[in-house]
Amino acid sequence: MVRTVSDTEYRFQIPALDQAAFLFDFDGTLVDIAPTPEAVVMPDGLAETLRQLRVLCGDALAVISGRPIDQIDHFLGDIPFAVAGEHGIAIRHRPGGPIERAALPKVPQHWLEEARALVETWPGTRLEHKQAGFVLHYRATPEAGPALKAAAEAWMREAEGAFHLQAAKMAWEVRPTGIDKGYAVSLLMEAAPFAGRKPVFVGDDVTDEDGITAAKRMGGAGLRIPTDFPTPAAFRAWVASLVESER
Repeated sequence: MVRTVSDTEYRFQIPALDQAAFLFDFDGTLVDIAPTPEAVVMPDGLAETLRQLRVLCGDALAVISGRPIDQIDHFLGDIPFAVAGEHGIAIRHRPGGPIERAALPKVPQHWLEEARALVETWPGTRLEHKQAGFVLHYRATPEAGPALKAAAEAWMREAEGAFHLQAAKMAWEVRPTGIDKGYAVSLLMEAAPFAGRKPVFVGDDVTDEDGITAAKRMGGAGLRIPTDFPTPAAFRAWVASLVESER
């Protein structure tokens, strides 16, 4: 399919809207990356575009993010039909439905204590707690990246496979093994309104590669920023063009 948006040609195949399920990452995909997660700004028109897309694809619209589900709700409310948070650890299959959580190994307390001490030695770094792991952010202090990675790799040697170290944008994330965005795509595609459709997953980070791979394995499309779209703004314009084409 060739689609021209603002003089840019996009050459890739996606299913027709009545056959597609759309599963999008949030930070760096639907919205621009901000200095901190709290500083993200919802672009004008995005909410309405997503509402219309959800109607056109028969409700088969989901957001799959590294954020907790409540943070996605803060920005998007009831716009997506389903939401997966924490890279698939938490999944809500329908609006107002229960949040299902995967069975998880317990993070050793001494890792958290050492992580807290480590970020204190590097001003500008930040420790983000998650239900099943944690993230060491170093966007404001790039030179701290190697030291944070070395500490995390030492913890992984203790983990005996229960956890793994995931590279992200200016961050290192300690996560349970086997639960990722590909896992979330697979689970969401098992039930209505996603079942029977072809997934279109779009992301921008290393953490999105599992989702991209899963979507392709299921006969759909896995797309990347900046490979397939140069920027989140270009991706948003492309999504808006899908909606416009059906009017």
